Amino acid sequence: MAAAGTVVVTGAGGFVGRVLVPFLAARGASVRGLVRTLDGAGAVRREYMAVGDLAELDDRTAALALGGAAAVVHLAARVHRPHTRGNGEAAAMRRANVAATRRLAHAAAAAGVAHFVFASTVKVNGELTLPGHPFRESDPPDPHDDYAASKWEAEQALAAIAADTGLRVTALRLPLTYGPGAKGNFASLARAVRAGLPLPFARIANRRSVLGTGNLADAIAAVLASAARDERGRCVPYFVADAQPVSTPELVRALAQALGVAPRLFAVPPDLLRFVGACAGRAEEVERLAGSLEVDTGAFRDRYAWSPPLPLAAGLAAAAGPAAPL
Repeated sequence: MAAAGTVVVTGAGGFVGRVLVPFLAARGASVRGLVRTLDGAGAVRREYMAVGDLAELDDRTAALALGGAAAVVHLAARVHRPHTRGNGEAAAMRRANVAATRRLAHAAAAAGVAHFVFASTVKVNGELTLPGHPFRESDPPDPHDDYAASKWEAEQALAAIAADTGLRVTALRLPLTYGPGAKGNFASLARAVRAGLPLPFARIANRRSVLGTGNLADAIAAVLASAARDERGRCVPYFVADAQPVSTPELVRALAQALGVAPRLFAVPPDLLRFVGACAGRAEEVERLAGSLEVDTGAFRDRYAWSPPLPLAAGLAAAAGPAAPL
């Protein structure tokens, strides 16, 4: 890609940012990575800039961070944390995912940035899909937890800012994303597979959309390289995912191959798994393994003439490699 100005990436030192920043730079873009603080490996990265808390971004720092920028890719966020509930967590989510996004978008519009790309979540539309009915952009939002609600509120705030300022906003609603340094549910499953634990998923026949960070970086590059006069002043959502959804046992087998171990799957009826999960207070975790969550990426593929360049096996090999252990 060839950018007409600097691309600013928030959360540059995070899970996706560590892949996206060098990916864009390798394709000729001038990239400025924003991080909260400069420490560790980030301290020697000349393209990194520390900006502190984005919710409190002051005018001077905003001018330095966004000066000369043609686009902003906003990855920084507070992610869902299992077993954290209550008003305190909801307030923290709203501050990190809504207030910070609103402040950054206002600053971007004031700095003359043309395009704001926002990393949102499939969870804006809900937690489960019925067989043969993947989520589409026209489906009504149905967030079920604080994280999803904060991302949906951020999308609404961006739509209002876009309408007021003419900023072009692209919201990418992302499914389970895997890659080097992945955490959360994917990392837990990978650790269980690597340890050779017997997993009771052989009879699960669900469909889950997933997304490798390599494919996500390529999709973002396609968005940044596009021109769209008709999208100025709007916040347009899209679903992005790998080429094919996978079932939980298919994902386990693919992970095992990437990790160089034998998959250990045995059969338990899914309804029994759900019952045991409910009794153990882990119904949500079980449903993420037994239920379907599929998205239709046709709108994004058509709009950007895009296809995921990496198959699942390649993405998992990168995630499981010696340089990025799970």
